Amino acid sequence: MSTIYDVARLAGVSPKTVSRVLNADGPVGEKTRQAVERAMRDLGYVRSNAARMMRAQKSGIVGLITGAISTKHQTSTQQGLPDLHIVQGIQRGLEPSGMTVMIADTGGRQDRVPHLIDTFLSHRVEGLIYVAEYHQPVNLPPVPEDTPLVLANCYDDRGTPAVLPDDRRLQSDLVRRLIAAGHRRIAMLSLRVDMAAGRLRPLGYRDALAEAGLPYDARLVAHVDFDQPETGPQLLWDTIDRMMRLDGPPTVLCCGNDQMALMVYGILRSMGRKVPDEIGVAGFDNYRAIAETLYPPLTTVELPYNAMGVRAGERLLQLISGEGREDRSPTLVAGPVHWRASVNELRPRNVVTLTTPREDLK
Repeated sequence: MSTIYDVARLAGVSPKTVSRVLNADGPVGEKTRQAVERAMRDLGYVRSNAARMMRAQKSGIVGLITGAISTKHQTSTQQGLPDLHIVQGIQRGLEPSGMTVMIADTGGRQDRVPHLIDTFLSHRVEGLIYVAEYHQPVNLPPVPEDTPLVLANCYDDRGTPAVLPDDRRLQSDLVRRLIAAGHRRIAMLSLRVDMAAGRLRPLGYRDALAEAGLPYDARLVAHVDFDQPETGPQLLWDTIDRMMRLDGPPTVLCCGNDQMALMVYGILRSMGRKVPDEIGVAGFDNYRAIAETLYPPLTTVELPYNAMGVRAGERLLQLISGEGREDRSPTLVAGPVHWRASVNELRPRNVVTLTTPREDLK
């Protein structure tokens, strides 16, 4: 177990300075205080025997760090505030335990996260949950071993327990449903390849094609940075135009998310293409403010933010109880396909043929 002298050595200060930071009983410069706190986090330092005894007592508090409250670049009509829905799910997942959720917002600044973690630890929280705004890697400062941490909608290289959307399966389920409806030329307008979803969802697309014995055509797959104001719409228009000019054009366009699908509706309209009579469109997320208000309503797959929050809360309670601490595998959460009028059923209807007995068989 680390001591005050280990902290002093790592921070490059005297033990007396570390003591001043711990007890707040003397003047310490801000940079020095940050260096000492960083060393304590890196070493997993528990402040004292008295502190350990206090930590052993049940506070009934869970600390939750998110950017959902201060997020400004998202709107409820387009993005659906995914991290806010995750937070709501976490509260439901923790409700049966009687735990109190203490929420801190990053204000859009990742450099505030270490300070927020320290603040929660000083309040003797029984566990921590960190919520990201989209599926992504994170690098948080280490926390003491006796304080469980769960990552929601994100993951790290240390194997911290994480709850993630099963992007690969979600895309596979959607494409499988399109194939069942008779579609054989399915295009994939994916998100950027530097995003986890942009890498995983095309794998699910290929899984469904392979399962159905359909060939993979690289000309029907593109990663489009569609939400860049200056270039995004033009890149998306050009990609769709190129695909529609193929000898075997697609019968449906799978979009990286519902916001992209909204843009695709407008592009197809500008091209004089009718949805779904000439080309089908499918989204991803089931942001109902988009999917249910578009005309025709959008076929899409549910990105299960609320369920992810519930699972994150349940996972933290399990860790607090001492169970499952050796399990480092992420919890993957999937959701249903919502079939709506933006995609036609191409499969033939079941036809019942009534035959008249032949005269020679009477």
